Amino acid sequence: MASAATSILQVDNLTKSFRGLMALDSVNLQLRQGEILGVIGPNGAGKTTLFNCLTGFIPATTGQIHFRQHDITRLKTPAIVRLGIARTFQNIRLFGALSVLDNVRVAQQLRVGFNFLEVLAQLPSFQRKERKLTEQAMAHLELFGLENDAQQLAMNLPYGAQRRLEIARALATNPQALLLDEPAAGMNITETDELHQMILTVREQFRVAIILVEHDMRLVMNMCERIVVLNYGKVIAEGDPADIRQNPAVIESYLGKAH
Repeated sequence: MASAATSILQVDNLTKSFRGLMALDSVNLQLRQGEILGVIGPNGAGKTTLFNCLTGFIPATTGQIHFRQHDITRLKTPAIVRLGIARTFQNIRLFGALSVLDNVRVAQQLRVGFNFLEVLAQLPSFQRKERKLTEQAMAHLELFGLENDAQQLAMNLPYGAQRRLEIARALATNPQALLLDEPAAGMNITETDELHQMILTVREQFRVAIILVEHDMRLVMNMCERIVVLNYGKVIAEGDPADIRQNPAVIESYLGKAH
């Protein structure tokens, strides 16, 4: 686990209210370089709202978010992506009518610009960039076992494969922090175990820090170094998996006696 001194994402007193309803209430959170941080809690606890604030989909009401010394609290999503934060969604948001490969290529365009003249004239420099990007995209697909489906329409992939494609697409933006919103939702045990290994490989190969929002406690407890627990928009506990399993407030509000 990385030390506090190597924090790359810092959330301070983050609050988000919707017409008086407090979805996030003075949330403090830190993501450290290279770690996998779990965020758990009951439905409606504020987990996806937290992701939406961190990635610029909705503005925070109060508080601050810093990523690698940049204040990103009021930035829009494209700027946050360019700085190095990428995410997946609880509800899959692929471009269903595009190929699997093109879904990844679209994400690449967020970080790689082309000169207008290069594109218009199809200059050799443009063609070289295109070939390199395609090679990189195929490497991402191979990592997730999707290379043989590159030309398939994304909408035709099985559910588990669509989940994996979402992660591959997020990685194509070359992030330093990857936010995964329930990536194991709808997966069976075998698929979840495969996902576990893929996420560990992603962390190692891409040197990316990860925040995992997930209801599969087996996955969370086996993979995360630290866990933050939200309930009614508040952080009620933070610690390593062993601490969280034994925390009375967490057991009462979420885990129950079985965990």
